[in-house]
Amino acid sequence: MEAPIVTITFHECVIRYGLSEADVREFVQLGLLRPAPDLPNALREQPDHVARLARLHQDLGLSKDSLDVVLALREQLELLQLEVRRQRARVRQLENFLGGSTPLQDLD
Repeated sequence: MEAPIVTITFHECVIRYGLSEADVREFVQLGLLRPAPDLPNALREQPDHVARLARLHQDLGLSKDSLDVVLALREQLELLQLEVRRQRARVRQLENFLGGSTPLQDLD
């Protein structure tokens, strides 16, 4: 389940996540954060995403250029994990079917 998307101001990002306002603006320019279309100096984003971005940049010292790569890899990993769970469910279903206990169902 995905985290809810909230509106948060740049100033709140500075206070809550320890990012500078310049960093937040640069993250928006790089496409790492989404601006709120109806509010200037605000974001429409998942709080977990902002926290993760701040942690990668501050705690791990990743450059802004490398953040995009790390976040893309994380997204791919999540998609692969989802596919593995789906395939495991299909294998269990096939095993049950071959054992004669349940009919096959389409999981797609």
